[in-house]
Amino acid sequence: MASQNIPGAAVLSVNGYKTKPGPLFAVAGMFSILAVPFGGHAVNLAAITAAMCASEDAHPDPARRYWAAIISGVVYILFGLLAGVAITFISLAPAILIEAVAGLALIGAFSASTLAALKEPDMREAAAVTFLTTASGMSLFGISGAFWGLLAGGAVLALQSAFKKS
Repeated sequence: MASQNIPGAAVLSVNGYKTKPGPLFAVAGMFSILAVPFGGHAVNLAAITAAMCASEDAHPDPARRYWAAIISGVVYILFGLLAGVAITFISLAPAILIEAVAGLALIGAFSASTLAALKEPDMREAAAVTFLTTASGMSLFGISGAFWGLLAGGAVLALQSAFKKS
């Protein structure tokens, strides 16, 4: 729920779409239940797909961006039908090539996210500490760096706020 639906709803909101998350999550949950007998996994808002379909990159006119969602859906169905062939093909490639392609595919999302995170001068240090702590890969007490990154960034933000008031 949190890994795709919440970021998906946030992406829609950032792109000017006013949605009510409750009904969206309920419908996604209902379709997830319907997919279970067929071996399907959870149905969700797919944050990455939402980002591609909801922005100006899909179409300058927001009323025509639905075509990007339709085309994405058709492509996903085709990928699903050809998954066996794709897995066979991908398994033949060296692991480093797959990692490189995945990394290259995420450069645009990474740069846009970094720019947005560092945009506000008052929160820049907290955002940088959050990112660096999370990216460090550290694990303490069996808890991953994502948690410690949020904690460290929150601490920096609290300290900055405390020092500004004094």
